[in-house]
Amino acid sequence: MLRELLSGSGGIDPSKLANAAGLPSDPASLAAIFSQLQQAMQRSDDEGIDWSLALRQAEQRASSDQRQVDPADAERLDRAAQVAALWLDEVVAVSALPSPPELLTRRAWAAATLPIWSQLAEPVALSIADSLTRVMSEQAPEEMREMVQGASRMMRGIGGAMFAMQLGQVVGQLSTEVVSGGDVGIPLMEDGRAALLPQNVAEFGSGLDIPDDQVELYLAVRELAHARLFRHARWLRLHLITAITAFARGIDVDVERLEALAEGFDPSNTDELRDAVANGALLRPKSPEQEAALERLETMLALVEGWVDVVTADATERLPKSDAVAETIRRRRATGGPAESALATLVGLELRPRRLRDAAAMWRAVTDAVGIAARDALWAHPDLLPTAADLDDPAPLAARLAAGGQAAGEADAEFDEALEALLRGEAAPGADEPEPGDDRDASG
Repeated sequence: MLRELLSGSGGIDPSKLANAAGLPSDPASLAAIFSQLQQAMQRSDDEGIDWSLALRQAEQRASSDQRQVDPADAERLDRAAQVAALWLDEVVAVSALPSPPELLTRRAWAAATLPIWSQLAEPVALSIADSLTRVMSEQAPEEMREMVQGASRMMRGIGGAMFAMQLGQVVGQLSTEVVSGGDVGIPLMEDGRAALLPQNVAEFGSGLDIPDDQVELYLAVRELAHARLFRHARWLRLHLITAITAFARGIDVDVERLEALAEGFDPSNTDELRDAVANGALLRPKSPEQEAALERLETMLALVEGWVDVVTADATERLPKSDAVAETIRRRRATGGPAESALATLVGLELRPRRLRDAAAMWRAVTDAVGIAARDALWAHPDLLPTAADLDDPAPLAARLAAGGQAAGEADAEFDEALEALLRGEAAPGADEPEPGDDRDASG
Protein backbone atom coordinates (compact mmCIF):
# COMPACT_ATOMS: atom_id res chain seq x y z
CA MET A 1 0.00 0.00 0.00
CA LEU A 2 2.88 2.35 0.89
CA ARG A 3 4.66 1.44 -2.37
CA GLU A 4 1.55 2.33 -4.35
CA LEU A 5 1.16 5.64 -2.53
CA LEU A 6 4.77 6.74 -2.95
CA SER A 7 5.25 5.53 -6.51
CA GLY A 8 2.58 7.85 -7.84
CA SER A 9 1.12 5.07 -9.95
CA GLY A 10 -2.40 5.92 -8.85
CA GLY A 11 -3.22 2.34 -7.91
CA ILE A 12 -5.33 3.35 -4.92
CA ASP A 13 -8.74 4.85 -5.53
CA PRO A 14 -9.26 7.49 -2.81
CA SER A 15 -13.01 6.88 -2.76
CA LYS A 16 -12.47 3.15 -2.18
CA LEU A 17 -9.94 3.83 0.56
CA ALA A 18 -12.44 6.17 2.27
CA ASN A 19 -15.16 3.56 1.88
CA ALA A 20 -12.93 0.92 3.50
CA ALA A 21 -12.43 3.24 6.46
CA GLY A 22 -16.16 3.92 6.78
CA LEU A 23 -15.81 7.55 5.71
CA PRO A 24 -17.85 9.59 3.20
CA SER A 25 -16.70 9.12 -0.39
CA ASP A 26 -18.32 12.09 -2.13
CA PRO A 27 -15.83 14.45 -3.86
CA ALA A 28 -16.19 17.33 -1.39
CA SER A 29 -15.73 15.06 1.63
CA LEU A 30 -12.79 13.28 -0.01
CA ALA A 31 -11.04 16.57 -0.64
CA ALA A 32 -11.51 17.55 3.01
CA ILE A 33 -10.38 14.13 4.23
CA PHE A 34 -7.14 14.12 2.27
CA SER A 35 -6.44 17.70 3.25
CA GLN A 36 -6.74 16.61 6.87
CA LEU A 37 -4.49 13.60 6.23
CA GLN A 38 -1.82 15.86 4.75
CA GLN A 39 -1.93 17.95 7.92
CA ALA A 40 -1.66 14.78 10.02
CA MET A 41 1.48 13.77 8.12
CA GLN A 42 3.20 16.91 9.37
CA ARG A 43 2.44 16.28 13.06
CA SER A 44 5.18 15.06 15.36
CA ASP A 45 4.75 11.91 17.47
CA ASP A 46 4.59 13.83 20.73
CA GLU A 47 1.58 15.82 19.50
CA GLY A 48 -0.58 12.69 19.63
CA ILE A 49 -3.83 12.32 17.70
CA ASP A 50 -5.59 15.40 16.39
CA TRP A 51 -9.11 14.83 17.74
CA SER A 52 -10.37 18.01 16.09
CA LEU A 53 -10.71 15.81 13.00
CA ALA A 54 -13.19 13.66 14.93
CA LEU A 55 -15.11 16.73 16.03
CA ARG A 56 -15.45 18.03 12.47
CA GLN A 57 -16.62 14.64 11.19
CA ALA A 58 -19.08 14.23 14.10
CA GLU A 59 -20.60 17.67 13.66
CA GLN A 60 -20.87 17.22 9.91
CA ARG A 61 -22.63 13.86 10.25
CA ALA A 62 -24.91 15.05 13.07
CA SER A 63 -25.98 18.14 11.13
CA SER A 64 -27.08 16.30 7.99
CA ASP A 65 -30.71 15.70 9.07
CA GLN A 66 -30.82 17.91 12.13
CA ARG A 67 -33.75 20.09 13.16
CA GLN A 68 -33.38 23.00 15.52
CA VAL A 69 -35.18 22.91 18.87
CA ASP A 70 -38.74 24.15 18.38
CA PRO A 71 -39.90 26.63 21.08
CA ALA A 72 -43.14 24.67 21.60
CA ASP A 73 -41.18 21.43 22.09
CA ALA A 74 -38.82 23.21 24.48
CA GLU A 75 -41.68 24.52 26.61
CA ARG A 76 -43.33 21.09 26.76
CA LEU A 77 -40.10 19.29 27.69
CA ASP A 78 -39.30 21.90 30.34
CA ARG A 79 -42.66 21.18 31.98
CA ALA A 80 -42.02 17.44 31.77
CA ALA A 81 -38.64 17.91 33.47
CA GLN A 82 -40.22 19.86 36.31
CA VAL A 83 -42.76 17.11 36.97
CA ALA A 84 -40.05 14.44 36.62
CA ALA A 85 -37.94 16.16 39.28
CA LEU A 86 -40.86 16.20 41.72
CA TRP A 87 -41.63 12.53 41.13
CA LEU A 88 -37.98 11.56 41.59
CA ASP A 89 -37.84 13.41 44.91
CA GLU A 90 -40.34 10.87 46.25
CA VAL A 91 -38.34 7.74 45.35
CA VAL A 92 -34.64 8.63 45.77
CA ALA A 93 -32.46 9.92 48.59
CA VAL A 94 -30.17 11.91 46.29
CA SER A 95 -30.42 15.65 45.83
CA ALA A 96 -31.90 17.43 42.84
CA LEU A 97 -29.77 18.92 40.07
CA PRO A 98 -28.80 22.58 40.28
CA SER A 99 -30.28 23.29 36.83
CA PRO A 100 -32.93 21.76 34.54
CA PRO A 101 -31.95 19.50 31.62
CA GLU A 102 -30.48 21.19 28.58
CA LEU A 103 -32.27 20.72 25.28
CA LEU A 104 -29.63 19.88 22.68
CA THR A 105 -29.54 19.48 18.94
CA ARG A 106 -27.78 16.44 17.54
CA ARG A 107 -24.73 18.51 16.65
CA ALA A 108 -24.57 20.03 20.13
CA TRP A 109 -24.74 16.55 21.72
CA ALA A 110 -21.91 15.29 19.50
CA ALA A 111 -19.72 18.28 20.37
CA ALA A 112 -20.49 18.01 24.10
CA THR A 113 -19.72 14.28 24.35
CA LEU A 114 -16.80 13.87 21.94
CA PRO A 115 -14.12 14.71 24.56
CA ILE A 116 -15.12 11.62 26.55
CA TRP A 117 -15.39 9.43 23.43
CA SER A 118 -11.90 10.45 22.33
CA GLN A 119 -10.53 9.78 25.82
CA LEU A 120 -11.99 6.28 25.75
CA ALA A 121 -10.88 5.54 22.19
CA GLU A 122 -7.35 6.95 22.28
CA PRO A 123 -5.65 3.84 23.76
CA VAL A 124 -7.07 1.72 20.93
CA ALA A 125 -6.12 4.29 18.30
CA LEU A 126 -2.52 4.43 19.54
CA SER A 127 -2.32 0.62 19.64
CA ILE A 128 -3.46 0.37 16.03
CA ALA A 129 -1.07 3.10 14.86
CA ASP A 130 1.89 1.58 16.72
CA SER A 131 1.12 -1.91 15.40
CA LEU A 132 0.84 -0.64 11.84
CA THR A 133 4.22 1.07 12.12
CA ARG A 134 5.81 -2.02 13.69
CA VAL A 135 4.49 -4.37 11.00
CA MET A 136 5.69 -2.05 8.24
CA SER A 137 9.17 -1.84 9.75
CA GLU A 138 9.50 -5.60 10.30
CA GLN A 139 7.99 -6.84 7.05
CA ALA A 140 9.29 -4.36 4.51
CA PRO A 141 11.77 -5.69 1.92
CA GLU A 142 15.41 -4.84 2.53
CA GLU A 143 15.50 -2.26 -0.25
CA MET A 144 12.55 -0.40 1.33
CA ARG A 145 13.71 -0.42 4.96
CA GLU A 146 15.14 3.10 4.93
CA MET A 147 12.08 4.48 3.18
CA VAL A 148 9.77 2.76 5.65
CA GLN A 149 11.72 4.05 8.63
CA GLY A 150 11.44 7.55 7.25
CA ALA A 151 7.73 7.10 6.54
CA SER A 152 6.78 5.50 9.86
CA ARG A 153 5.99 8.82 11.53
CA MET A 154 3.91 9.81 8.53
CA MET A 155 2.00 6.53 8.59
CA ARG A 156 1.46 6.79 12.34
CA GLY A 157 -0.04 10.23 11.83
CA ILE A 158 -2.22 9.00 8.99
CA GLY A 159 -3.40 6.00 11.03
CA GLY A 160 -4.34 8.21 13.97
CA ALA A 161 -6.11 10.69 11.70
CA MET A 162 -8.12 7.95 9.97
CA PHE A 163 -9.13 6.53 13.34
CA ALA A 164 -10.18 9.97 14.60
CA MET A 165 -12.31 10.55 11.53
CA GLN A 166 -13.91 7.11 11.90
CA LEU A 167 -14.74 7.89 15.53
CA GLY A 168 -16.27 11.20 14.45
CA GLN A 169 -18.49 9.42 11.94
CA VAL A 170 -19.66 6.94 14.57
CA VAL A 171 -20.38 9.61 17.20
CA GLY A 172 -22.20 11.65 14.57
CA GLN A 173 -24.36 8.64 13.73
CA LEU A 174 -24.92 7.93 17.41
CA SER A 175 -26.26 11.47 17.82
CA THR A 176 -29.19 10.46 15.61
CA GLU A 177 -30.07 7.52 17.91
CA VAL A 178 -29.70 8.71 21.52
CA VAL A 179 -32.53 10.53 23.30
CA SER A 180 -30.60 11.98 26.24
CA GLY A 181 -27.20 12.65 27.73
CA GLY A 182 -27.08 9.41 29.73
CA ASP A 183 -28.81 7.21 27.17
CA VAL A 184 -25.78 5.02 26.46
CA GLY A 185 -25.20 4.30 30.14
CA ILE A 186 -21.76 5.86 30.60
CA PRO A 187 -21.27 9.41 31.95
CA LEU A 188 -20.72 11.48 28.83
CA MET A 189 -21.90 14.76 30.38
CA GLU A 190 -20.35 16.65 33.27
CA ASP A 191 -21.57 15.83 36.78
CA GLY A 192 -24.85 17.59 37.47
CA ARG A 193 -25.62 18.14 33.81
CA ALA A 194 -28.61 16.47 32.18
CA ALA A 195 -29.69 16.77 28.55
CA LEU A 196 -32.51 15.77 26.22
CA LEU A 197 -32.52 15.73 22.41
CA PRO A 198 -36.04 16.87 21.42
CA GLN A 199 -35.77 15.67 17.82
CA ASN A 200 -34.75 12.16 18.86
CA VAL A 201 -37.31 12.07 21.68
CA ALA A 202 -40.03 12.77 19.13
CA GLU A 203 -38.72 10.06 16.78
CA PHE A 204 -38.47 7.58 19.67
CA GLY A 205 -42.16 8.07 20.49
CA SER A 206 -43.48 7.99 16.95
CA GLY A 207 -45.43 4.83 16.11
CA LEU A 208 -45.58 3.57 19.71
CA ASP A 209 -49.30 4.26 20.22
CA ILE A 210 -48.34 5.98 23.48
CA PRO A 211 -49.23 9.63 24.17
CA ASP A 212 -46.26 11.90 23.50
CA ASP A 213 -46.47 13.55 26.92
CA GLN A 214 -46.08 10.19 28.67
CA VAL A 215 -43.05 9.26 26.55
CA GLU A 216 -41.44 12.62 27.23
CA LEU A 217 -42.10 12.43 30.96
CA TYR A 218 -40.72 8.90 31.24
CA LEU A 219 -37.54 9.79 29.34
CA ALA A 220 -37.11 12.94 31.43
CA VAL A 221 -37.31 10.88 34.64
CA ARG A 222 -34.66 8.45 33.35
CA GLU A 223 -32.29 11.21 32.36
CA LEU A 224 -32.66 13.08 35.64
CA ALA A 225 -32.16 9.86 37.62
CA HIS A 226 -28.93 9.11 35.73
CA ALA A 227 -27.59 12.64 36.16
CA ARG A 228 -28.56 12.80 39.85
CA LEU A 229 -26.75 9.54 40.58
CA PHE A 230 -23.46 10.75 39.11
CA ARG A 231 -23.76 14.08 40.93
CA HIS A 232 -24.51 12.28 44.22
CA ALA A 233 -21.70 9.71 43.87
CA ARG A 234 -18.90 12.11 42.99
CA TRP A 235 -16.37 9.29 42.65
CA LEU A 236 -18.46 7.32 40.16
CA ARG A 237 -17.76 9.18 36.93
CA LEU A 238 -13.97 9.13 37.26
CA HIS A 239 -14.12 5.53 38.50
CA LEU A 240 -16.00 4.35 35.41
CA ILE A 241 -13.99 6.35 32.88
CA THR A 242 -10.71 5.19 34.44
CA ALA A 243 -11.88 1.56 34.32
CA ILE A 244 -12.93 1.82 30.67
CA THR A 245 -9.67 3.54 29.69
CA ALA A 246 -7.59 0.92 31.55
CA PHE A 247 -9.48 -1.84 29.76
CA ALA A 248 -8.94 -0.17 26.38
CA ARG A 249 -5.19 0.13 27.02
CA GLY A 250 -5.01 -3.65 27.11
CA ILE A 251 -6.44 -3.96 23.61
CA ASP A 252 -3.81 -4.95 21.06
CA VAL A 253 -3.78 -5.55 17.34
CA ASP A 254 -3.38 -9.07 16.00
CA VAL A 255 -0.14 -8.53 14.11
CA GLU A 256 -0.33 -11.88 12.29
CA ARG A 257 -3.80 -11.06 11.00
CA LEU A 258 -2.63 -7.62 9.94
CA GLU A 259 0.38 -9.12 8.16
CA ALA A 260 -1.82 -11.60 6.30
CA LEU A 261 -4.14 -8.78 5.28
CA ALA A 262 -1.23 -6.64 4.12
CA GLU A 263 0.31 -9.43 2.03
CA GLY A 264 -2.87 -9.94 0.04
CA PHE A 265 -4.01 -6.31 -0.03
CA ASP A 266 -5.57 -5.32 -3.34
CA PRO A 267 -5.82 -1.51 -3.65
CA SER A 268 -8.70 -1.88 -6.11
CA ASN A 269 -10.75 -4.04 -3.71
CA THR A 270 -10.98 -2.73 -0.16
CA ASP A 271 -13.92 -4.87 0.96
CA GLU A 272 -11.71 -7.25 2.95
CA LEU A 273 -10.05 -4.36 4.74
CA ARG A 274 -13.41 -2.75 5.55
CA ASP A 275 -14.82 -6.03 6.87
CA ALA A 276 -11.76 -6.64 9.05
CA VAL A 277 -12.04 -3.16 10.56
CA ALA A 278 -15.83 -3.34 11.03
CA ASN A 279 -15.98 -6.71 12.80
CA GLY A 280 -12.91 -6.23 15.00
CA ALA A 281 -10.95 -9.06 13.33
CA LEU A 282 -7.73 -7.07 13.70
CA LEU A 283 -7.95 -7.07 17.51
CA ARG A 284 -6.45 -9.88 19.59
CA PRO A 285 -8.76 -11.99 21.77
CA LYS A 286 -9.11 -10.64 25.31
CA SER A 287 -6.51 -11.81 27.81
CA PRO A 288 -7.60 -13.40 31.14
CA GLU A 289 -6.72 -10.12 32.86
CA GLN A 290 -8.87 -8.21 30.40
CA GLU A 291 -11.75 -10.64 30.84
CA ALA A 292 -11.61 -10.10 34.61
CA ALA A 293 -11.45 -6.31 34.16
CA LEU A 294 -14.36 -6.48 31.73
CA GLU A 295 -16.45 -8.47 34.21
CA ARG A 296 -15.84 -5.87 36.93
CA LEU A 297 -16.65 -3.06 34.53
CA GLU A 298 -19.84 -4.71 33.32
CA THR A 299 -20.94 -5.24 36.93
CA MET A 300 -20.47 -1.53 37.63
CA LEU A 301 -22.35 -0.49 34.49
CA ALA A 302 -25.14 -2.91 35.36
CA LEU A 303 -25.39 -1.47 38.88
CA VAL A 304 -25.81 2.03 37.46
CA GLU A 305 -28.37 1.09 34.81
CA GLY A 306 -30.24 -1.25 37.17
CA TRP A 307 -30.60 1.50 39.78
CA VAL A 308 -31.86 3.92 37.14
CA ASP A 309 -34.40 1.35 35.93
CA VAL A 310 -35.73 0.72 39.45
CA VAL A 311 -36.10 4.36 40.50
CA THR A 312 -37.61 5.28 37.12
CA ALA A 313 -40.21 2.54 37.48
CA ASP A 314 -41.08 3.76 40.98
CA ALA A 315 -41.24 7.41 39.94
CA THR A 316 -43.48 6.77 36.92
CA GLU A 317 -46.10 4.56 38.57
CA ARG A 318 -48.65 7.31 37.88
CA LEU A 319 -48.14 7.02 34.12
CA PRO A 320 -50.73 4.65 32.59
CA LYS A 321 -48.31 3.62 29.82
CA SER A 322 -45.08 3.52 31.82
CA ASP A 323 -44.71 -0.24 31.42
CA ALA A 324 -45.07 0.06 27.65
CA VAL A 325 -42.36 2.74 27.47
CA ALA A 326 -40.10 0.65 29.71
CA GLU A 327 -40.56 -2.39 27.47
CA THR A 328 -39.68 -0.32 24.41
CA ILE A 329 -36.48 0.82 26.11
CA ARG A 330 -35.61 -2.77 27.06
CA ARG A 331 -36.03 -3.95 23.46
CA ARG A 332 -34.04 -1.01 22.17
CA ARG A 333 -31.30 -1.71 24.68
CA ALA A 334 -31.17 -5.41 23.79
CA THR A 335 -30.81 -4.85 20.05
CA GLY A 336 -28.70 -1.70 20.12
CA GLY A 337 -28.06 0.26 16.96
CA PRO A 338 -25.52 0.32 14.15
CA ALA A 339 -23.57 3.10 15.80
CA GLU A 340 -23.23 1.12 19.03
CA SER A 341 -21.85 -1.85 17.09
CA ALA A 342 -19.32 0.33 15.34
CA LEU A 343 -18.36 1.98 18.61
CA ALA A 344 -17.82 -1.42 20.21
CA THR A 345 -15.20 -2.08 17.53
CA LEU A 346 -13.53 1.32 17.89
CA VAL A 347 -13.43 1.39 21.70
CA GLY A 348 -13.46 -2.39 22.25
CA LEU A 349 -16.36 -2.29 24.71
CA GLU A 350 -20.03 -3.25 24.50
CA LEU A 351 -21.97 -0.41 26.09
CA ARG A 352 -24.93 -2.48 27.25
CA PRO A 353 -24.20 -4.55 30.36
CA ARG A 354 -25.32 -8.17 30.16
CA ARG A 355 -26.39 -8.36 33.81
CA LEU A 356 -28.77 -5.43 33.82
CA ARG A 357 -31.84 -7.51 34.69
CA ASP A 358 -29.99 -9.12 37.61
CA ALA A 359 -28.88 -5.70 38.87
CA ALA A 360 -32.41 -4.31 38.73
CA ALA A 361 -33.72 -7.32 40.68
CA MET A 362 -30.99 -6.84 43.27
CA TRP A 363 -31.79 -3.12 43.74
CA ARG A 364 -35.47 -3.99 44.07
CA ALA A 365 -34.69 -6.56 46.77
CA VAL A 366 -32.52 -4.06 48.67
CA THR A 367 -35.20 -1.36 48.43
CA ASP A 368 -37.84 -3.70 49.79
CA ALA A 369 -35.55 -4.80 52.62
CA VAL A 370 -34.10 -1.52 53.92
CA GLY A 371 -35.84 1.33 52.12
CA ILE A 372 -34.73 4.17 49.87
CA ALA A 373 -32.24 5.98 52.13
CA ALA A 374 -30.24 2.88 53.05
CA ARG A 375 -30.25 1.71 49.44
CA ASP A 376 -28.89 4.98 48.10
CA ALA A 377 -26.32 5.21 50.91
CA LEU A 378 -24.51 2.30 49.24
CA TRP A 379 -23.34 4.75 46.54
CA ALA A 380 -21.24 6.67 49.08
CA HIS A 381 -18.08 4.68 48.24
CA PRO A 382 -17.13 1.96 45.74
CA ASP A 383 -16.33 -0.45 48.60
CA LEU A 384 -19.94 -0.27 49.75
CA LEU A 385 -21.49 -1.30 46.46
CA PRO A 386 -22.93 -4.77 45.89
CA THR A 387 -20.70 -7.27 44.09
CA ALA A 388 -21.20 -9.68 41.22
CA ALA A 389 -22.03 -12.37 43.80
CA ASP A 390 -24.84 -10.15 45.10
CA LEU A 391 -26.27 -10.00 41.58
CA ASP A 392 -26.26 -13.80 41.49
CA ASP A 393 -28.21 -14.00 44.75
CA PRO A 394 -29.33 -10.72 46.37
CA ALA A 395 -31.12 -12.41 49.30
CA PRO A 396 -28.06 -12.61 51.64
CA LEU A 397 -27.19 -8.96 50.97
CA ALA A 398 -30.77 -7.81 51.60
CA ALA A 399 -30.95 -9.88 54.81
CA ARG A 400 -27.61 -8.58 56.06
CA LEU A 401 -28.56 -4.95 55.42
CA ALA A 402 -31.98 -5.45 56.98
CA ALA A 403 -30.32 -6.83 60.12
CA GLY A 404 -28.16 -3.73 60.39
CA GLY A 405 -25.12 -5.44 58.92
CA GLN A 406 -22.72 -4.24 56.29
CA ALA A 407 -22.42 -4.50 52.57
CA ALA A 408 -19.58 -6.75 51.47
CA GLY A 409 -17.15 -3.91 50.95
CA GLU A 410 -17.97 -2.00 54.14
CA ALA A 411 -16.22 -4.49 56.43
CA ASP A 412 -13.17 -4.35 54.19
CA ALA A 413 -13.17 -0.55 54.43
CA GLU A 414 -13.26 -0.65 58.23
CA PHE A 415 -10.47 -3.24 58.31
CA ASP A 416 -8.33 -1.02 56.04
CA GLU A 417 -8.99 1.97 58.29
CA ALA A 418 -8.01 0.03 61.41
CA LEU A 419 -4.86 -1.32 59.76
CA GLU A 420 -3.84 2.14 58.60
CA ALA A 421 -4.31 3.51 62.12
CA LEU A 422 -2.23 0.67 63.56
CA LEU A 423 0.61 1.35 61.14
CA ARG A 424 0.57 5.01 62.15
CA GLY A 425 0.83 3.96 65.80
CA GLU A 426 -2.65 5.18 66.63
CA ALA A 427 -5.47 3.38 68.38
CA ALA A 428 -7.80 1.68 65.99
CA PRO A 429 -11.25 3.32 65.69
CA GLY A 430 -13.50 1.91 68.38
CA ALA A 431 -10.65 0.17 70.26
CA ASP A 432 -11.08 -0.16 74.00
CA GLU A 433 -9.23 2.57 75.90
CA PRO A 434 -8.20 2.02 79.55
CA GLU A 435 -10.59 3.74 81.91
CA PRO A 436 -9.12 6.35 84.26
CA GLY A 437 -7.61 4.53 87.22
CA ASP A 438 -7.48 1.22 85.36
CA ASP A 439 -4.27 -0.48 86.52
CA ARG A 440 -4.05 -2.93 83.63
CA ASP A 441 -0.70 -2.84 81.89
CA ALA A 442 -0.27 -3.02 78.13
CA SER A 443 -0.25 -6.78 78.17
CA GLY A 444 -3.35 -7.07 80.33
